Formats: sequence, structure tokens, C-alpha cells
Amino acid sequence: MTRPAQRSGAAARTSADRLARLLNLVPYLLARPGIEMSEAAADLGVTERQLREDLELLWVCGLPGYGPGDLIDMAFDGDRVTITYDAGIDRPLRLTPDEALALVVALRMLAETPGMANRDAIERALAKIENAAGELADAPVAVRMPGDSDRVAALHGAVQRGRALQITYYAATRDETTERTVDPIRVLMVGGLAYLEAWCRRAESMRLFRADRIDALVELDQPAAPPPQARLHDVSAGIFRPDGDLPLVTLRVGRSSRWITEYYPCERVEPDPGSADADGAGREWLVSLRVTDLDWARRLVLGLGPDVTVVAPVELAEQVRERAAAALDAYATLPSAGAPRAAAPEPVGVPVPGASPAATAGSH
Repeated sequence: MTRPAQRSGAAARTSADRLARLLNLVPYLLARPGIEMSEAAADLGVTERQLREDLELLWVCGLPGYGPGDLIDMAFDGDRVTITYDAGIDRPLRLTPDEALALVVALRMLAETPGMANRDAIERALAKIENAAGELADAPVAVRMPGDSDRVAALHGAVQRGRALQITYYAATRDETTERTVDPIRVLMVGGLAYLEAWCRRAESMRLFRADRIDALVELDQPAAPPPQARLHDVSAGIFRPDGDLPLVTLRVGRSSRWITEYYPCERVEPDPGSADADGAGREWLVSLRVTDLDWARRLVLGLGPDVTVVAPVELAEQVRERAAAALDAYATLPSAGAPRAAAPEPVGVPVPGASPAATAGSH
């Protein structure tokens, strides 16, 4: 049976193949005006149907503005095709200084990304762009992936050597640190973050561990041995994949906290009819989302503050109320100056916009 990860990889290759074919198609047809479709399809290694689909896509490709006179145009005479306007695709590419620098930075970022395939192709492309950019390529721009490069390298090494690992891991969803023995399978990048995918002997199932939450690791003198039932995660749509078995949380959200609807996968987002402005627009929204557990949802709500109200479930509302009351009691009993300090209340994790939602909502 084809695995989801294999299917997504095949789809990515298909898209990349088609892009390469489309980029080659216009200069090919320009050099062969009036060529028969069957001959062109044979030369390009595709079926006539695929070639026609490619030509239909070219109809809507062209220069910014994307109106008449901007788009690639062609003429058909029976089974023959001729490009009548190429939108400048036959001209050599001229990069502005900003465009050249942006490409240099992007390629350097790719070269620094752990686990990136086709690194040789990236290095060759970077060398060509830097050579064409001249002095601009020597601009003082240093590209580094965020932290943990040594940790990621160690994880890659364990995967390549096929060794089991003992890790100390912080689980954000439960706000706890645990010791685990895992059988590494692969290291992957999702949303700019590195993850170790491994069979967890403690949980007896596959797990994704964020590299920057692995506080310590020891490579064991025993081979990694994931069982036959181990299956790779499909991460094509991100790390967190909400399903109907997870708790459903409904919140009433004010304007300043609406960012969570773009940051976390939501099942329902709609204006609250009970909080309409004079023009009928909702001041507050009702937002429903699946969460891995209610402890994480409690920390989310407490971090957002008075701009959010728990609508459901009741147990989450009670947890938030109890924790907020405990925090207020702790402040009310602060000692006077010079007296011994009381133990501080449990810190509340505040989600920060810009961090990976999968990192808090779905990783283990």
C-alpha cells in the first residue's frame, strides 16, 4: 500500500516536473512555429492530452497586469500550434540588485537547512547567482537557521548510523519533561522547524519530537528497531492534524485575539450575534478548534487574558476560573517589604504569534 508521505512526495515531483516542462515549452515552440501537436508531444515525452493541458495553462501565464497583451498567446491551425506572443520569456533574465540579493539570501538559507535534498544543485545555483551578482554577493549578510544546528546534526547522525536514542524531552502540550528511549527513522523540516520522527518505546507508537525541545540526547549502543507497524506521518498539511476524537473548544474572542484564527486550525469562525456594532459587524467572534488536551487550551486562554471567554466545554471554563482565582490569591497574599517571599504561582505559557502552531498544538 502506498504511504501518505510517498503520495505527497509523488505529487511534489509531478508539480516540479510540470513546471520544468512549461518553462521549456515556450522556447521549444518558438523555435518550431506550426509544429504538429503529436510531434511536439513525442519530443517532450508527454501525451497529446497532457500537452494540450499544458498549453491551456500557458494561456493564463504572463507578465504582471495579466491582461490582454500581457499573457502568453498562441494560434492553432488544425493540429498545429504557433506561439504568437511569448511575454518576453525568450529574453535573458536581468535581475535588479535587490532581486539578486534576495536570491542569494534564499539559496544560502536553503543550503543551511538540515536534511535538504539536492544540496549539490543548490550550491551550483548559488555559485552562478553569486558570480552574476559580482560585488553584491559579498554584502554582509549572514544566513543561519535558528539554533539547534548541533542538535539536528546529532539527530541526523543517529538516523544514518541506525542507533537508538535516549532523549530528555519537553512536551509543551502537557508542560512536562520526560525521559524516553526512541528508535529514530528520519529528521524532517516542517514550517521552518526540525523534527525527529521516531518510534517511542514509552508510548509504543510513532512520535514527532521537535529538535529544539530535546533537552539532552545520548546515542545508545543498540540498533534502532522500529516495529513493522510503524508508519510515517503525513506532514504535507502540517504537523497538527485535528480529528473528531480530540476535544472541541469554543471561545468568544475579541478583536485583539483574532489572530488565533489564522494561527491555529479552526473548525468554525463566525461573528457572535450578541456583540454587534451599530453597523451590524460583530465585535467578537465565536471560534471552535480541536486541541490535543485541555491543559494546553487552559494555558492558551490564560495567556490571551480578558479578551477571550470560554464558551465550551464547561470543564475548561472551570479550570481557567480556578487557575485565575489562584493567581489572584497569590498576589493578594504577597509579603510586605523585607518579609520572606511566598512561592510564585505557576507560570502561564503565553503563545507568541509567529511561532509554529504545530509546535504547541500538535507535537508531543
